[in-house]
Amino acid sequence: MSRLRTALRHAFAIEAPGPHEPTPDQAPVVDRLCRALARRRLTVPGLVALEMSRPLGYLASQAMHALSPVVWSLARRENHEAYRRLAEFLEHRGAFEYLSRRIEHFESESARPPAGDAAQADTAPEPDA
Repeated sequence: MSRLRTALRHAFAIEAPGPHEPTPDQAPVVDRLCRALARRRLTVPGLVALEMSRPLGYLASQAMHALSPVVWSLARRENHEAYRRLAEFLEHRGAFEYLSRRIEHFESESARPPAGDAAQADTAPEPDA
């Protein structure tokens, strides 16, 4: 009876709330996706799409796994590996929160002027009016 109770104790356990950190193999793929959205100025549409699909995140990752043979036939090998790693990352409950934070991070990073430009803007003389 004790073994049964121990086995059932974690039968319906879910992951802890909060962002899920990607593995070292998944991190470059996730960052590449987030950088691409920020670079193309698609931060707001990307965040809206993430928030809308958050309840279906696990199903979306399973759909990505189901479509994996199609991606395998159309994409290069390294792109298929990146696709597989992204699908594995999206299986976790906190993946969408992590993606949202990374997209916002890269957006704020791209909005900041480079260090050299900020220094020149401060020292530039003001034009006479």
